[in-house]
This record gives sequence, structure tokens and C-alpha cells, in this order.
Amino acid sequence: MRVLLVLLSSVVWAQSPPTDVRQRIRDEGLHRSQIMQYATELLDDFGPRLTGSTNLDRALEWARAKLQSIGLQQVRTEPWGTFGLGWQERHTSIRMLTPVATPLTARAAPWSPATPGAMQADLVTVSGFSSESQFDAWRGKLQGKAVLYGTAPSAPVTPLIDKPLSMRLTARQLADFASEKPRATDSSAERQRMAARFELMEKAGRFFAAEGVVAVLVPSGNNAYGGASGGTLYADTNYTFGWHVYRNDHRMQAPMAILAVEDYLRLHRMQQRAVPVKLELNIATETMAQEQSAANLFAEIPGTHPQRKQEQVLVNAHLDSWTAGTGATDDGAGVLIAMEAMRILQAVGAKPDRTIRLILFTGEEQGALGSRAFVRQHLADIPDPDQPAALPEFLRGPAGPPKPKPAHAQIAAVYTLDAGGGKIRGVSTGNPATVDLFRRWLAPLRDLGVTMVAGRSDCGGDCASFQQAGLPAPSFKQDPLEYDSRTHHTSADTYERLAPDDLRQAAVVVATMLYETAMHRELLPR
Repeated sequence: MRVLLVLLSSVVWAQSPPTDVRQRIRDEGLHRSQIMQYATELLDDFGPRLTGSTNLDRALEWARAKLQSIGLQQVRTEPWGTFGLGWQERHTSIRMLTPVATPLTARAAPWSPATPGAMQADLVTVSGFSSESQFDAWRGKLQGKAVLYGTAPSAPVTPLIDKPLSMRLTARQLADFASEKPRATDSSAERQRMAARFELMEKAGRFFAAEGVVAVLVPSGNNAYGGASGGTLYADTNYTFGWHVYRNDHRMQAPMAILAVEDYLRLHRMQQRAVPVKLELNIATETMAQEQSAANLFAEIPGTHPQRKQEQVLVNAHLDSWTAGTGATDDGAGVLIAMEAMRILQAVGAKPDRTIRLILFTGEEQGALGSRAFVRQHLADIPDPDQPAALPEFLRGPAGPPKPKPAHAQIAAVYTLDAGGGKIRGVSTGNPATVDLFRRWLAPLRDLGVTMVAGRSDCGGDCASFQQAGLPAPSFKQDPLEYDSRTHHTSADTYERLAPDDLRQAAVVVATMLYETAMHRELLPR
């Protein structure tokens, strides 16, 4: 009788594995999650993960070892080319000496050179340049000065925080998003203006260096929420001398630091009243002598179907981050969700028809460099962009349509995680023809808050690399929480801004979608 029961159990399992796998995915992800353990290891132990940095190299090795320990197969790195200069911030200290001793909140701008130790300098204010001709008024006047530089013509504003900084999407907002038509992309004229701005910023940096300034101080940005006040610092390419500062031929010449907007405005008001200000500045950074190579990281659960195992379902996130925080929500959360989703599938013994492959990209923050290189290496030839070279590649349109390579036909779908750590509330399929299919897949997850399916596209960052190649790239719609208001590219982007329950929910949803896509009888339509 016992043998008969075992045989009957095996027959039942053979007839209905999908439902059982879905249930086990949910149980494993909600009750035995490892995601917060991964979070403290990644975010606390390695800190900021700028592409080309030692921190990122160490994080790649950690992720490789972790994915191997999960039991995934084909865990490997793949070089995608020479990135640029490695860089590390060691220490940044700026304090006002006179008229009153005051420590100021500051961080080095990414890829800033160092000052030669602690230096004292009188402060002078230089308004934002709108043309190169405005340099002439300052020639011979800046030697040995600290420059309070306004990158815009007017001083920054600090709106009062009169609404919550953390937000969850309402049913009405989800419905509006699903029915909204995607916004038009930037026009060629707008791209030209952006290119001119980046070029002028690079020239301004070289001008300041030639004039012998001690350092240039710029204000941290703000946003409509007021969330970047309170000493929160933005640190990304908007606060450097040009976009391509990570490349040796565009490297920054003058030290630059980002001040909290409150400190910047205090100094600005004092300068307007002609109050003499003396500062002490010590910007300790390290720039590696040679340009660094870069790599992406891969791991997979192999497919088992005789005809479909060569086909792939891709899930990706980017491991690199900016420098002021530890990259928790951008894009540590995406990395954690994707890794946990793969762990869940491995833990429940999922045997997908198609191979499920995880890719952790690098170079995303400099223009989706790692994913674009991967697409060109394996999936499609993309004609070189025809927009100004001063722009990052992701803002330059290709000169023509993609030319698919053989592996292009084996990609079932590409899922990108790069929208923070909030709960997943729905999916933008990017194709109206797949809306009904995703509604069926997501129906069992409605009790977890996943209710929206939209046929529109909502694709950016690394996702855009695949969309540009003509591949199906559904996008998850997540609760924004503090992503736009507080954490995106800021010093507040740390472990404390993660919501554990949201991350667990997101990992369950992603694991389910990967499994459904891997088991579907057809590839998603192009």
C-alpha cells in the first residue's frame, strides 16, 4: 500500500506541477527569505560601487560566490570592454574658518581629483556660465581661491516639505498610468542643448584648473518634494565637469565637492552681503593611473525541455551605483530582488522548460554601457548613434534599425529591475497583444497587491538596450516609496531606506513571472 501511495503521489505530481511550484514559490519567498541578509552583506560590506572601482570588483566577487552557493549554474563574469578611470573617495572635509568656525556637509564629486592635503582659501562666488565668453571676466582673479560655483544662473531653491516623502500607488494612479500614452522622447533640439551644456561644463572645469583654483564647490540639487534638503547630497554626473569625466581624455582637472544645499545657500547669502569667508578644504580622492576593464556577471537555471532549453528568459539589474550612499534602492534593491528570485526558484526545485538567466550589469549609471555591450556582443548589431558625441550613448538615437544575430531568436523575454525597492503593483508589457496573457499570470498574485497590467511601454536604463534591439521587455511597476523624493543618487540611498516586506513580495512576483515565461508554450511576441 505504501508503494502504491508513492506511485499515486508521483502521478499527481507529474500531472500538475505548475500550481504546486507557484505555491512553493510564494511559501519560500514569504517565509524563508534571505533578501535582507543579502542586503546587509552587499550594501554594508562594500559601500558605493562606482564602475571601475575596487568596491565594485569586490561586490562582483561576492555576488559570484553567493550565486554559486545558491546552486545556480554557469556562474561567470564576461568582460565587456575598457570602461575608464577607476576612482575612490577617501575623505572629504570642508569647514568654514571665518567669520565663524563651522563644519560643512560635503562629498567629493565623482572622479574629482584630490587637493594636495588640507588647504585654506578665501571664498569667491562665480555664477553659472552660459557661454565660454563669460570666462574672460574671471581670468587672473581666481588663483588660490575656493569657488562657490552656481551651475545654474540662479541659486537653488529649497521648497518646504509639505507632503509625505514616501508614496504608495493608489488604485486610481495605477489606472491612470495604464491608460496614459507614453511621453514623446526628447527632441533632437533638446539633445543638442544637453550636449552643449555638458561641453560647457567640461570647458569650465578646465578653465578653473588653468586659473589655479583650490577647489570648486557646487550645490546639491533638490526636487519638487524638498526631499534633498536636510543635508541630503546628490552625487552623479550632474555634479561633475561634463558627462565623460570617467574617461582619461575627459578627466576632471580641478577638485570639486558637492555641498548640502543649506550650507551652499548660507555661503551664498554671506557672499551677497560681502562677508569675507575663509574655508579649509581637504578633498582626498584616488584616481587609478590606467583605465579599467569592466565585466557583467551571469548565472542561470538551465532549461529542461528538449526543444525549448536553448531559449532564455532574462532577468537583470545593475550592480554599479553612485558614490554618496551605498546604492541601496538604485540599484541594490533590483540586484537583491533578482538574486532572491533565482534563489527561490532553485530552492523549490523548479525545472523550467526554458533557461532562466540572471545578468548583473555594470556601467549602467554612465549610460547602460554593460547592457549595450552585451546586446551588441550577443543579440544584435546596433548602428552607431548619430547624435552629438558629448551626450551619453543612451540619449543618442541609433543611426538605423538593429540587425538581429542568431541568439536574438532565442530570447523569450527580458525583465529589468531598476525602479527601487517598492512592492510590485503591476506590469507594463510593452505590447497590447500580451495584456491578457499577463493578466492570467498575475491573477494569483492579486492578494499581494499586483493588480495592474498595461500594454504600454515603460522601459529605461538597461531595459532600453533590449527594447532598442527589438526584444520583448516587460517592465514592473513598483511603489515609488522614497525613490524619487529622497534616495535616487543621494547620500540617503542606504540599507535603512529598504522596506523588507516590499522586497520579499517583489522577489515572489519576479520568481513567478520568470517561471511563467519559462513554461509558456511560445516566446513572447516581438
